[in-house]
Amino acid sequence: MLESITRWRRRIGALVGGFEAGQASRRLRHFQPSRAHLNTLIAAAGADITARARWLVRNNGYAANAIESWAGNVVGDGIKPSSLIADAELKARVQRLWLDWTDDSDAEGFTDFYGQQRRAAREVFIAGEVFFRFRPRRPDDGLMVPLQLQMIPSEMLPLSRNEQLPGGNVVRQGIEFDRIGRRVAYHFLRRHPGDVTDPGLAGEIVRVSAAEVIHVIDPVDAGQLRGISRFAPGIVKLFLLDQYDDAELDRKKVAAMHALFITTPAPAEPFDIAESDEGGERTMDLQPGQIVMLEPGEEVQTSAPADVGQTYEPFQYRTLLQVSAALGIPYAYLSNDMLKANYSNSRLALLEFRRRIEAYQHSVMVWQICRRVWARWLDTAVMAGAIALPDYEQQRRVYLGCSWLPPKWDWVDPLKDARAEIEQIEAGLKSRTQALAERGYDADQVDAEIAADRARERQLGLSFGSASSDPRLLTDAQEAAPADNQANVAAD
Repeated sequence: MLESITRWRRRIGALVGGFEAGQASRRLRHFQPSRAHLNTLIAAAGADITARARWLVRNNGYAANAIESWAGNVVGDGIKPSSLIADAELKARVQRLWLDWTDDSDAEGFTDFYGQQRRAAREVFIAGEVFFRFRPRRPDDGLMVPLQLQMIPSEMLPLSRNEQLPGGNVVRQGIEFDRIGRRVAYHFLRRHPGDVTDPGLAGEIVRVSAAEVIHVIDPVDAGQLRGISRFAPGIVKLFLLDQYDDAELDRKKVAAMHALFITTPAPAEPFDIAESDEGGERTMDLQPGQIVMLEPGEEVQTSAPADVGQTYEPFQYRTLLQVSAALGIPYAYLSNDMLKANYSNSRLALLEFRRRIEAYQHSVMVWQICRRVWARWLDTAVMAGAIALPDYEQQRRVYLGCSWLPPKWDWVDPLKDARAEIEQIEAGLKSRTQALAERGYDADQVDAEIAADRARERQLGLSFGSASSDPRLLTDAQEAAPADNQANVAAD
């Protein structure tokens, strides 16, 4: 019945005209995509897509370079906080405590908090999502703040777990929702389904409250529950290109190994210099400058296989362009091919790429990870007595105020960009605080370091750069100028 209604609608559309994209014309007759929701598609193919993406990252050079480029640009050496506490001394204490805690944040002990940010960026690119679980620690564990973060891969939350729970809650793709659609818990596997080295019970489920879990995801559709790999649009082309490269390499290898073929009209009388190897095949070693005497009737033929060298590189280039567009990464970052790049097109590609990166930093890294971790860390620090903040319960929102500073961008021509930025500051179009924040620095910290450097220079009698850059040094020079002039007049 439904199919007949659909066919009837298409016939009406063909008669009326309108959008060709919705008609069943000859060119679009076989173009009938699924109308299923993205959650249904992820449930059916998400696990296979993630497995293939991980395989490509492990075995394909382009995929490995793409993921490293993405993580390096998104996180770099870390997206760092700058507290908005007005009290300078109190702000400095909070920043020092945070810096000390970042070294202890990883529950596995492999990296610090900024390293966890980088791992999160990698995982979201590969699998479409990643999870972090807050792990409170005991006071006798010796941590500055008794809190750590445990990273959980997407495979630990089964896509196939869907059920109705007593009380009205429902589990969809491993996530438990209440009656009004709020996330209340996550049903994780206790062990990774693909890790055979873990002696734990396979399939055992543990329920973790949603308040203890950070679900990092970059959704693409409304109502999306689970993530999908960014490699999804490029997996087929990357895999087939990898096979094509391997086939071309093997063809070149075979052509190079079979250098000569000797034919003879008398197979019963082979050439004398041939020797048999361990497999019984007759071979002859070739040496530079070698002179070989052939028997009567024998002749030498060289191997001349067909060469596709003229079409190989253009085909590979166009394919990698499609892959780079699918992954959202510039071609040069994907292939490390800088021969086709110049200043103009490189800058244009970087500007577009960095707009995407900045949007991702704000909507995913800062909003989903950094803000949650900062709030939980500060609450734990106050409750554990690691830092004293007056009237914290009443002014919690004020104390949680924080600016997150991403890593600075390095430009193709840094001198021109620095001069343009200085002119913008002098014209009042930008503040120094904003300029420093865009470079990943805290203005208060930078100013304090500059003041300390200037004081140390005056104490030691040092002078670096132009004296006009420091008003205090300029004042000292102006005060000394009259004495020098008087000395010169006396000498004359």
